[in-house]
Amino acid sequence: MAHHQILIVGGGAAGITVAAQLKRARTALDVAILEPAHDHYYQPGWTLVGGGVFSLEDTHRAERDLIPSGVHWIQAGASSFDPEHNRVTTTTGATVSYDLLIVATGMKLCWDRIEGLSEALGKGGVCSNYSKEFTAYTWEAIQAFKGGNAVFTCAPMPIKCPGAPQKIAYLADDVFKKKKLQANVIYATATPGIFGVPVYAAPLREVVKRKGIDARYNHVLTAVRADKKEAVFKVTEGESSREEVIPYNLLHVTPPMAAPDVVAESPLANGAGFVEVDQFSLQHVRFANVFSLGDVSGMPNSKTAAAVRGQAPVLVANLLALLDGRPLEAAYDGYSCCPLITGYGKTIMAEFNYKQEPAPSFPLDPTKERWSMWFVKRKILPALYWNRMLTGAQHERRFMPGVK
Repeated sequence: MAHHQILIVGGGAAGITVAAQLKRARTALDVAILEPAHDHYYQPGWTLVGGGVFSLEDTHRAERDLIPSGVHWIQAGASSFDPEHNRVTTTTGATVSYDLLIVATGMKLCWDRIEGLSEALGKGGVCSNYSKEFTAYTWEAIQAFKGGNAVFTCAPMPIKCPGAPQKIAYLADDVFKKKKLQANVIYATATPGIFGVPVYAAPLREVVKRKGIDARYNHVLTAVRADKKEAVFKVTEGESSREEVIPYNLLHVTPPMAAPDVVAESPLANGAGFVEVDQFSLQHVRFANVFSLGDVSGMPNSKTAAAVRGQAPVLVANLLALLDGRPLEAAYDGYSCCPLITGYGKTIMAEFNYKQEPAPSFPLDPTKERWSMWFVKRKILPALYWNRMLTGAQHERRFMPGVK
């Protein structure tokens, strides 16, 4: 049986970032990453792939080039967790034991929860920026659109980057207006409002009004009838619900999401299937030698790549404190960032914490649409991701000592 001092399950943004920070902090640490994929994608860039700004290849790197120096790469996934005995079984049938475990598997996309969606995707104007297989087709579908209903959906929370479903609607609307098409852009979201943080919801409501977008709330997509080009929604109104059928000429779908089965069915999970960690320390509430960060962690924060920037230094500080027998004093304040693209050349840089307070990184009113924030989204953030975040540079430390 292989053994590693620190085993990280998942080699995405969260897993690589925390591995790199651990090795920067203490080069002698024995760290291994369990990750089956050959390819690594900058998923926050997929909105710009769907909007025709990036190519899919712009968001791609080889996984082997990103594994930090000195970190062991076990090229497999996890098939089961046994935290009682400090063991993980891999998809190749091997067993790996550990002293400390970090779970960073991310979330899975549940296409099959929407009837007819899997069969409809990638043709007939049905697209999604949430998959590398279909994000390039989003741009094809936007370019091929001749008019009629362009429907953009948002699934119930939690989902990755909750702002992404509306960003592509705004970009598509810009394209349609430039072409002078007779387009009815509909944003049908499962959420009760345009955005969960009130200070940023207010300017977004103005964006929707200015653009003439038909925003429909409490709309959950349940089926896609590709043969009739119809999207079927369950609409909640108070205590009652009804079915609403919306014809489409273009349909961009945000699928429901969940923790991977291997996590949800493990002793590590909370009632919702996510890793049950303390929202401040990132330490598991029942297994002291287990930590989690990123999308699979059961914290009430917005699930974005930027959240990992806030989480990783906290997790590293607390894990090292545990190793040294010291108190776990670093605390995550719920920081997340969602660059809300409101059109080509316009972005609201929405940064906030658990208290839904603005937490801006720039000395500017964060609720305003700005070209400068579009530049940050398009040029700065990808470079930051590849060259600093994944290399373990701690450019952002958001600790709240004393918060338990």
